[in-house]
Amino acid sequence: MNVKAGSNLIFRSLRPCYTHAPLSLRSSYRGHRQSASQPPKHAKHAERTGFSPAATSKYDWIGPPDRLSNLRPIIYHIPENEMPQERKLRRLRQETEDWNHEFWANQNFTFSKEKEEYVRSQLSAKGLSERDDDGRKRTLSSEEMAVFYKHFLDKNITRHASYNREWYRRNFTITLLMAKVALHNTWRTLTGQTRRTGREEGKTT
Repeated sequence: MNVKAGSNLIFRSLRPCYTHAPLSLRSSYRGHRQSASQPPKHAKHAERTGFSPAATSKYDWIGPPDRLSNLRPIIYHIPENEMPQERKLRRLRQETEDWNHEFWANQNFTFSKEKEEYVRSQLSAKGLSERDDDGRKRTLSSEEMAVFYKHFLDKNITRHASYNREWYRRNFTITLLMAKVALHNTWRTLTGQTRRTGREEGKTT
C-alpha cells in the first residue's frame, strides 16, 4: 500500500485492503483527550474533515485520528463511472468505518471514565487527594492498575466478543466483494469492455 503525505491529510493508492484490526487489550487503553466528565456527543458519526478530493483523484484520503475513537477517518475514492459492485463495496466499507468509530468512541469514553473513578476511589481509600502538594496529579502503581484492567475486560467480555464477531463478519463480506470487483475488472480488461457512463449506470455517490 502506497501512502503519501498531503497537508493535514494523507492519501493511499486504491487497493483491495481493509486495515482495521479486531479488538485487543491494547486497543481499549488508547489514550484520548476527551474529558471523562462529558459524554462523546458525536460518537455516532465520525468527525469528517471539510476536505474534498478533486474529481480526478484516484486515491483514498485519510485524515488525522479522531479525538474520540482515535481512528483515522477515510474519504473513499469514487471512480468516474462507478460500477454497481464497486458502489456496494464502497458504501459497505464506509458504513463499517462509521460503525467502528462509534464502538471505539463509546468504548474509550467508558474506559477513561471508569479508570478515573477507580483511581479516585483508591486514592480516597488511602486518605490522599487527587493531587500532591506540588499540584501534580497522583497515580497508582502498575500492580494497582492491573486490577482495574482485568476487571474492565472481565466486565466487558460479552461486548468485546460481540464486537469481534461482527468485525470478522463485516470484513469477510468486504473481502468477498473486493474479490468480485477485482474479477469483474480483470474480465472487462481481458475482453476489452469499457465502463458505462454515469448516465447509463445511474451514477450516485
